[in-house]
Amino acid sequence: MNGYFFSFEGPEGAGKTTMVGKLESLLRKRGFDVMATREPGGVRIAEAIRAIILNRDYTEMDGRTEALLYAAARRQHLLEKIVPALEAGRIVLCDRFVDSSLAYQGFARGLGIEEVWKINEFAIDGYMPSLTIYFDLDPKIGLERIRKHTGREVNRLDLEALSFHTKVREGYWKLAKRFADRIVVIDASRPLDVVFDETAAAVLACLEGRSKRDFHESGRDDLP
Repeated sequence: MNGYFFSFEGPEGAGKTTMVGKLESLLRKRGFDVMATREPGGVRIAEAIRAIILNRDYTEMDGRTEALLYAAARRQHLLEKIVPALEAGRIVLCDRFVDSSLAYQGFARGLGIEEVWKINEFAIDGYMPSLTIYFDLDPKIGLERIRKHTGREVNRLDLEALSFHTKVREGYWKLAKRFADRIVVIDASRPLDVVFDETAAAVLACLEGRSKRDFHESGRDDLP
């Protein structure tokens, strides 16, 4: 595998999608072959699952159902889009990946990080990012950003109580501390340009081989 796989994580309203778009433009200008994508979604089947997961009418959805749907969408997306891009030597920028499931369903839903990892271990078949950027943000600020963002449709997860989003943040911090070799934490409460400069610097450092954790396939039974 000669490609690079970067994932971008964070709570609602942290600005991940904006950062991924800006980073894609920067890397293209520098001559890199790059592909930006998102989860859940990215391919037809995964987008159909996304529509179910985020539908505001499905408030009765069970936490395990939610976790399984995310894992199913992830598997199809990985198989159809991410793996072929990596095999072609491309840079993949993914708006959310497995850490989202660990933080949202594993920790915030109370299913257990280890239990949700087992579901996703089967789905991702050892594929993990070279580097993960976690955009940290107070959930109060994130939810306020969403309310002010008229171009963004409010989804089912946006409607969760503040306590849920606070747990999501706690879950991400647990992951960031546990996997400090892979996860870079960036304060997303600062001005956009400052956040982007730090994001670009971290990704470029990885591409240049500085503090790089190469993309790999692993048959390990433990967490990545």
